[in-house]
Amino acid sequence: MHLQWPRLASATTLLCLAFFASPSTASRNRSEPLERRNQYLDRNRDGTPFVWLLEDDYKGHDFFDHFEFFNWTDPTKYVSREEAFARRLAYVQDDGIVVMKADDTSHLPRGEFRSSVRINTIKRYTTGLFILDLNTAPWGCGVWPAWWSTGDNWPVSGEIDIIEGVHDNEHNQIAWHTEPGCVLDTEESFTGNVSIKSGGPAVECNAHINQNAGCSITEWSRASYGPYFDEQGGGVFAMKWDENGIAVWSFYRAAIPKDITEGNPNPRNWGDPSALLGPGKCNIMEYFRNHTVILNITFCGDWAGNSYATSGCPGTCPDRLMDPANFVNATWSINSMKVYRKQPIYAEVVDPNKSAASRNVLGSLALVPLVGAALMN
Repeated sequence: MHLQWPRLASATTLLCLAFFASPSTASRNRSEPLERRNQYLDRNRDGTPFVWLLEDDYKGHDFFDHFEFFNWTDPTKYVSREEAFARRLAYVQDDGIVVMKADDTSHLPRGEFRSSVRINTIKRYTTGLFILDLNTAPWGCGVWPAWWSTGDNWPVSGEIDIIEGVHDNEHNQIAWHTEPGCVLDTEESFTGNVSIKSGGPAVECNAHINQNAGCSITEWSRASYGPYFDEQGGGVFAMKWDENGIAVWSFYRAAIPKDITEGNPNPRNWGDPSALLGPGKCNIMEYFRNHTVILNITFCGDWAGNSYATSGCPGTCPDRLMDPANFVNATWSINSMKVYRKQPIYAEVVDPNKSAASRNVLGSLALVPLVGAALMN
């Protein structure tokens, strides 16, 4: 039997289906391998299933049309859209690869800020699955890049730091910054290590204490930041944000899951995340909302500047800024940034051997194999 699924409309729409199962169909579906039946289904903590559907695909020659350029000095000289394009600090290659970079040509007098780019999405998000595919990410002494999200009236609506590091470090640091009351639950399952800040574990996400260190987790993988990430051909970072928590994964190029490359991502297949802020000690939907997604390259500043003396980098951070040759690796090379929305799935299952229809969450043996068809329509 061939069943044509309707297209799915909005993030709040429940997908309702009618499937009339014959004995032969039910038998055939039961014989499908369990892994195949469940490959597209993610699940909430209560076991209810859902899928991730593509909402926005930022890539190619119109990439920058969907972003605003931040052009204040903070403590970097961020430039306008017009200046960024004119100076080739932001551009799209003929092959569609998006490039954002620091000024690596200007010799500066001591004390002058180096030019760079910071952009944020015009669209705002509350929850989603965000996947950034990179060829290279910025690094180098005095360099402080980030892929992150935040809302208005910081930190009331929270901040999520997905990619962040300084200098030529080898490990990405994931962090969250909030109003008081949100705490990182160390009993959750994640592969990273809770960062040490102010002499203790960084579990308080409260941005008003500990010099705004927030709560943070450092990835274990050397391929999550810096030169080794670039040497592996880049990779993918994914951030899942819903009522179940905020989780981050990173995969170097050779280890990217097939479901990501095929456009049907399912974090349930990826193993434990590198970092996870769970709901046990933090009400995710209360502390994080209405975010823009940001990419930037900063120099020196609170983190890269204050840590410079102990970083092993030569000289001082202000001196480092003077020579453009120090910033040849301060470049984002982006294949795409995709945002998926969460779609709950329900089905109406009618069994001809029973007198009444029973309403079941999609996930029954008869219906799970059909999820792939919905994703491709």
